Amino acid sequence: MYISIEGVIGVGKTTLARLLQKRLDTELQLEVFEENPFLADFYGDRMRYAFQTQIFFLLSRYHQQRREIPEIVKNGGSLITDYTFAKDALFARINLEGDELGMYYKVHEALAEKIVLPDLVVYLKADTTVLMQRIAMRDRTYERNMEVGYIEMLNDAYNKFFTDYLLGPKLLTIDSNELDFVAREEDLKLIENRIRGTLGMLPYQSELPLDAAD
Repeated sequence: MYISIEGVIGVGKTTLARLLQKRLDTELQLEVFEENPFLADFYGDRMRYAFQTQIFFLLSRYHQQRREIPEIVKNGGSLITDYTFAKDALFARINLEGDELGMYYKVHEALAEKIVLPDLVVYLKADTTVLMQRIAMRDRTYERNMEVGYIEMLNDAYNKFFTDYLLGPKLLTIDSNELDFVAREEDLKLIENRIRGTLGMLPYQSELPLDAAD
């Protein structure tokens, strides 16, 4: 069983992945984004640092997934991650253009052929106002000047990507606007139950509704 949590910056991917790891008894792989030396500069001047930032992320995510995931899956282990390799191209379409975007696509296409796809992608949705609130609450230094317009663009891109989703792995979309899976145990249980139901895992309680989902 290989599950990936996806969603826009600030939606709670990493937090949910950590919580589900314990409940589903899986290994955990988290995106290593803070090692990107261009990230802080990118948020200050997106046009100038977009290509460097994007290529670093692409290669970092590729090496991380190639190093760990195939062996876990091959040996029948269970894994949960807080990102998918496919999402890198989504960011590139927003941040790059022209020859830089063309070069990026060539590299991404070559690397993507060697990536193991998850069995399930869980897409956490939230409104842009909610995302901005959550970003402010976690108060990462390089995110303090995050532009609402940029998050809005990402949100639109994510929603379109998962509306037209054609990757292959199963997709579970959950509206997280009204959920607090950190403070409310029942919200976390409901998300876990939806995942178990989608993958046919036991125990699964079909009578539990998730009013805030899809």
